[in-house]
Amino acid sequence: MIQYISKSLPTKDLYLNQFGFEQCSPGHYFGPAIRDYYLIHYITKGKGSFRVGEHLYELKRGQGFLICPDAVTFYQADKKDPWHYYWVGFNGEKAAQFLKEANLSQENPILSYTKDGFFEEQFEKMCKVKNVEKNGELMGLGYLYILLSALIECNTKLDSLKTSGNKKKEYVKQVLDFICTNYASKITVTEIASVIGLNRSYLSSIFKETTQLSIQEYIVHYRISKAKELLDKKELLIGDISRSVGYTDPLLFSKIFKKVNGVSPLNYRKKQQKT
Repeated sequence: MIQYISKSLPTKDLYLNQFGFEQCSPGHYFGPAIRDYYLIHYITKGKGSFRVGEHLYELKRGQGFLICPDAVTFYQADKKDPWHYYWVGFNGEKAAQFLKEANLSQENPILSYTKDGFFEEQFEKMCKVKNVEKNGELMGLGYLYILLSALIECNTKLDSLKTSGNKKKEYVKQVLDFICTNYASKITVTEIASVIGLNRSYLSSIFKETTQLSIQEYIVHYRISKAKELLDKKELLIGDISRSVGYTDPLLFSKIFKKVNGVSPLNYRKKQQKT
């Protein structure tokens, strides 16, 4: 792991907290925890997952994620193909404004930059700043401005697609609302597409484009997140919880729960009771 932590006093508009690069070991994770500054991770190899609130994102090379101050987040490298990533932590009075122009926020924390090696190159240059004795802080801040400007430029180029993009977001919102209301029932992607009035393939495509998850994957993660809430209720049996979140077969539910969380529902409950 390469890491650099700022030692100078912060400037008013924008300042660095830390930056670095890490080749994560299989399953390496951090959190759940909060930060008191903004933190961007950019993946250069492998894959992993990022969770904020009830949203879970599966990410790979060319993608990244934003952690906002005071947000509880958790992220973990894949156990078979662990990610390598650069990160940069920063804050300042204009930090939120720059991120807004890049269309990044706690509600929309995923970034993508895959068209060339520019983004990775700037991170690499930033990490070499630690070897510079004079003006290192200023150089590092300069690369931060370049990174943010690149993200803003990408978002600006999407403005021409704003109308169609808004329509896509509305369709995705309808899918999310439908799942939120009907997750305890037996629902299919075909049924959701029929209710919304779109072709199944097209709806699946725009949903994954927006959330980085397939509709079926989102249904599974939403159900499991609800199950975790119910596991706090000691009076409920595993079978009761299974049926409450849409799985009539408790064995299938336990299998899916363990696949998502790494532990069985019973062991998850025991672990939570100890904390």
